[in-house]
Amino acid sequence: MNKIPASIFAAAALAIVVTAQAEDDRAKAVTMMKRDFHARSIAGMDRLNEDGLQALCNRSQNQPPKPIAERLQQDQLADIKYPADGKYLGDWKSGEKIAQNGRGMTWSDGGAGANGGSCYNCHQIGPNETSFGNIGNSLRQFGKTRGNSPQVQKYVYGKIFNAKAFNLCSNMPRFGQSGTLTEEQIKDLVALLLDPNSPVNK
Repeated sequence: MNKIPASIFAAAALAIVVTAQAEDDRAKAVTMMKRDFHARSIAGMDRLNEDGLQALCNRSQNQPPKPIAERLQQDQLADIKYPADGKYLGDWKSGEKIAQNGRGMTWSDGGAGANGGSCYNCHQIGPNETSFGNIGNSLRQFGKTRGNSPQVQKYVYGKIFNAKAFNLCSNMPRFGQSGTLTEEQIKDLVALLLDPNSPVNK
């Protein structure tokens, strides 16, 4: 994975104006998390650490200077690991199970089994879902409106792998980049969104 040059973050730090109150509030929040979060099983204290990119977004209120954002977004895009076989569509039925599954990476499951995507926490996807989040946009009929060309398949795969490659301060998790979901799982989610037989596109 390419390392983001330290000079980029140094320039960003100089370019971003953070009020004293906002910084104080952030410091209090960090102190509270470090006080109340305790390492347990696979959930370690390292989960409280921001990487440089996330810190930049947090400190700029998700509006880093455009030249810096464009450079970092290009770096994120270059780091996406696309399938070696060039195939992006998996099984939409498995994709639906992944989208519904909110388990994984918690202290209580100990890292056993596959992680879920918790997609319905943020998106409307299937027609039969009565409860879903609205942090992300609706994905109903995603493939029906956009098609499922190889270019669209590659875009969707990349977006799930690392959404920050397309929107630097996206709230969407970096599922592939973080190792949360496997290549096969991401392919299955791509199929859920793009396969004409998926309920998403009915």
